[in-house]
Amino acid sequence: VDYGDLAFDYAKIAEFPEALTAHIRGILDAGAATITLGGDHYISLPILKAYAEKFGPVALVQFDAHSDTWVDDDMGRIDHGTMFYKAVKLGLIDVERSVQVGIRTVNPDTMGIATIDAREVHLEGPVKTARKIKEIVGDAQVYMTFDIDALDPAYAPGTGTPVWGGLTSAQAAIMLRDLAGINLLGGDVVEVSPPFDTTGSTSIAGAHVAMEMLCLWGWTRR
Repeated sequence: VDYGDLAFDYAKIAEFPEALTAHIRGILDAGAATITLGGDHYISLPILKAYAEKFGPVALVQFDAHSDTWVDDDMGRIDHGTMFYKAVKLGLIDVERSVQVGIRTVNPDTMGIATIDAREVHLEGPVKTARKIKEIVGDAQVYMTFDIDALDPAYAPGTGTPVWGGLTSAQAAIMLRDLAGINLLGGDVVEVSPPFDTTGSTSIAGAHVAMEMLCLWGWTRR
């Protein structure tokens, strides 16, 4: 398909998820880890496949406005609203040790993953919330995914599906720093959309989150 200067090779697009899994697999086999910058949140699924191959099912710590566990049993397709449904179905996630934080949309089925919604964070505060997250994951091996829309649009407007009532950047910073000591294997920061990020504030927030993840990974490896 050719739209002037834009050409789309759909065969190549279809090959990307497995190519991403293979790329992450190679990094993990080399004894390193990944903090991946996205991009569409669906990238978490092919990344999780590589992590689960090496480490077994991992605890998922997901900062997000949406649960992303909508039902879709077609494992051959992938999008940013169903990938954690599929991750559970494929046995990639240790559901009992996983938690979603900042949720403020309605999905009746979170596939058994614990939820700490945005209201609870606001009412209980980030310190208590971080303590609850650590209690849930315990000593499990953790993969962390941070959808930038976990933050309120006031702090991260440059994203495709903003939802009001979200986390502040200060709350996110406190929680991430107070999670020091969890056994973080890797993570991703996703859904930053430069065309919507007219002030650059969303990119700044995403960069800070990625840096905090690097520090969490290094904390137990100093």
